[in-house]
Amino acid sequence: MNSPNHGLSRWFRGTEGSPATPAENAKGAPRVSRRSIGFGEFMRSLQADLKSAGEQRLSILDLGSTSASNITLFTNLGMRVSTEDVLRASKDPDFMVRQEDGTDQFDPAKFLGENLAYPDNQFDAVLFWDIADYIPETLVKPLIDRIHLILKPHGTLLAFFHDKDLGDSPFYRYHIGQGDTLEMEPRQSIRLQRVFNNRHVENLFADFASRKFFLGRDNLREVIVVR
Repeated sequence: MNSPNHGLSRWFRGTEGSPATPAENAKGAPRVSRRSIGFGEFMRSLQADLKSAGEQRLSILDLGSTSASNITLFTNLGMRVSTEDVLRASKDPDFMVRQEDGTDQFDPAKFLGENLAYPDNQFDAVLFWDIADYIPETLVKPLIDRIHLILKPHGTLLAFFHDKDLGDSPFYRYHIGQGDTLEMEPRQSIRLQRVFNNRHVENLFADFASRKFFLGRDNLREVIVVR
């Protein structure tokens, strides 16, 4: 279904991109600007890696809803960009498998057999955003384990986690703004599924070398993880 060469996963060079479809754009819902300390640190780390890489092109994987402006930004930095809208892909009913008791459950092994099919040590950085709070719970840890394989040693990941469920926390498409500012485009039809506490987050990234937490004033925790 999805591989590095077709489907939801695509390599972008130059200024190519995929604009949002009307169904994904929450009917033109206004964006909200948010200053992100974690994203600012993520970008500073990435800029340092770019300087030390010389002529070698770095690779970044964006797992959120596709943003053409984000693709343009990273390609203009000379990076290779791959995107996979993991939340959207996980809603495919083909990944629901009938159990012996007659219930249907999401099959993470089947999903990862068709998504994030990259070689080990492929990426220098990953934008995980806050998808762990919205995808099927059985997919969260296997997905992070797959990222651990495809992220290079000392590679960096940025993740967001909601600190509490306020009952009206929409899923956002994140567009990179100026400096450490993110433009957040709400998609009202997608609701928060769960809240991970700090211990849960530590356990999710237990195989990584380091984790650094930032707590925003809007009940969104930001985590910088280094493999």
